[in-house]
Amino acid sequence: MITAQQLVILDRDGVINHDSDAYIKSLDEWIPYPSAIHAIARLTQAGFTVAVATNQSGIARGYYDDATLSAMHERLHTLVEAQGGQIAHIAYCPHGPDDQCGCRKPLPGLLTEIRDKLTLSNLTGSWMVGDSLRDLQAGAVMGCRSVLVKTGKGEKTLAKGDGLEHALVYADLAAFVDDLLSGALD
Repeated sequence: MITAQQLVILDRDGVINHDSDAYIKSLDEWIPYPSAIHAIARLTQAGFTVAVATNQSGIARGYYDDATLSAMHERLHTLVEAQGGQIAHIAYCPHGPDDQCGCRKPLPGLLTEIRDKLTLSNLTGSWMVGDSLRDLQAGAVMGCRSVLVKTGKGEKTLAKGDGLEHALVYADLAAFVDDLLSGALD
């Protein structure tokens, strides 16, 4: 049984893979950061549980479908498993910004799904790693510790500065994992 403190929740686009303002619409466009795949494997091997919480409004916008998203996530699982890691759950929101759902970050619905899927009573003390303020806001509502990575939209988010008072900032996921596994964040 895992504890919330052993859980690392990752945003996908901009944290695990390259992001695009034109959306990641196909498997060919889904290009992972090799260091992120390795970092996920290292987390797993060190006893952490890794989950992903990702807004995928491209589905609602008609840019790609559930099958395409599933293919991207299958590739992600395959790459991580090939390095000796595992992703426990991928929660995604297929809705657009005007759909008034409860899952689109910064709302906490995706994190609630992860909490329930992993049978945790709460997420207090978990890590939420993202490249945008909305990622960190969703985590904060659930009691997660916030990490902003500078990859993806992270540099732009950092430049705005609003709402980042309690966030740790790292160059990328691998740099965060280095500190986490070294005990520097205890």
